[in-house]
Amino acid sequence: MDENDILNRIHTLVDEEHKLRDSSEHTDETRARMSKLEADLDQCWDLLRQRRAKRQYGEDPDEAEPRPEPQVETYLQ
Repeated sequence: MDENDILNRIHTLVDEEHKLRDSSEHTDETRARMSKLEADLDQCWDLLRQRRAKRQYGEDPDEAEPRPEPQVETYLQ
């Protein structure tokens, strides 16, 4: 997955998240989906940052791999 693919995925996830947040119906299922979207977004942003860092330091960005959700979710913002 290259950076354009990651950015496209981010935009798709953000669009879905906005639609869910804008809806008037917030069921348990909707809230669970929003939580999943947030976690997926965190993983995508982390992967994008990894790729950019590897490129910046002369490493191969294709060696970047998605980190597990629990790891990414515990980062301090």
